[in-house]
Amino acid sequence: MMTATETPTKLEAQERDTARNPRQLRTDGLIPATIYGKGFGPLSIQVPTKPFYMAYRDGADIYELDGIGVIAKAHQVQVHSISHEILHIEFLFESKK
Repeated sequence: MMTATETPTKLEAQERDTARNPRQLRTDGLIPATIYGKGFGPLSIQVPTKPFYMAYRDGADIYELDGIGVIAKAHQVQVHSISHEILHIEFLFESKK
């Protein structure tokens, strides 16, 4: 759960068309992701690569996902072992905005 001192980092997010290949999403500058949790989801979404990477690199783990209307924690971030490209994110639902 989010503590009183943690401020969520704003991040644009959109519901994802699951018919679209995740590799093509990454080529287009988006990261495929999933939100799940008690009373929510699972919901497939996509987030822009650069803003997520910058916030994640700076230590953010709670995100306000604009466009979806939820606050979620980056529970698991899958990274390619050689290229260090972010392949997929699993967000854990915290609350609605």
